[in-house]
Amino acid sequence: MMNELFSLKGRTALITGGSRGIGRMIAAGFLEQGARVYISSRKADACDKTAAELSALGTCISLPADVSSVEGVKALARKFTSREEKLDILVNNAGAAWGEAFDDHSEKGWDKVVDLNMKAPFFLSKALIKPLRKAAEGHPAKIINISSIDGVIVNPMETYSYAASKAGLIHLTRRMALRLIKDNIVVSGIAPGAFASEMNKLARDHSDLVAASIPAKRIGRDEDMAGAAVYLASRAGDYVVGITIVVDGGVTLKAVTLES
Repeated sequence: MMNELFSLKGRTALITGGSRGIGRMIAAGFLEQGARVYISSRKADACDKTAAELSALGTCISLPADVSSVEGVKALARKFTSREEKLDILVNNAGAAWGEAFDDHSEKGWDKVVDLNMKAPFFLSKALIKPLRKAAEGHPAKIINISSIDGVIVNPMETYSYAASKAGLIHLTRRMALRLIKDNIVVSGIAPGAFASEMNKLARDHSDLVAASIPAKRIGRDEDMAGAAVYLASRAGDYVVGITIVVDGGVTLKAVTLES
């Protein structure tokens, strides 16, 4: 059994926001472990391009969709269920950020971020519950919600809707986990720290500067994120229910803001 502890052979996964950044890191990790992987993102060209590139590692299929609305969520669910009967692993990774001063913070910035970061994971999980339950007839199906360390500690930047949505997602993960474990569906999460991505341009473009403030003295690498996701998605993570794993090189242990 130990030889198969982290194997994803025979499993089917769907990853939102899978064309770049953390979603792509997770997709690559799943493929390396033998999973059949569907990636989704709003931009069809980017999604198709990434799927083609990752196909060198295994079966990777592009399913472009905009999950920022419930209508878009349902459209993605229909696309997936037209191809697959069961879904072993759903990774709710698609997200957005918004920074704006308190006095100027707009309703647009609030709604855009909260809808994609917190509302979409709930309603996509709900829309795909039948194929998840079908997979759970044989072994625990998995839902992995990608949050952020900004949902654990206070970031000094004025990212109000982002922080609120990521903290909300961590608690939503707990609430979903308690209900869905009854259906043999294990819900868990990952709260990433600094990883190079389009959303975290500072880590991408100034990794040395960012690394200086991280206890591990480096930003996250692809294999750090892939390893955490594979752990949760595989047999190794079957008993991890409702927990959001922090993958940040020790940043949250410092818990120091720049505000006086």
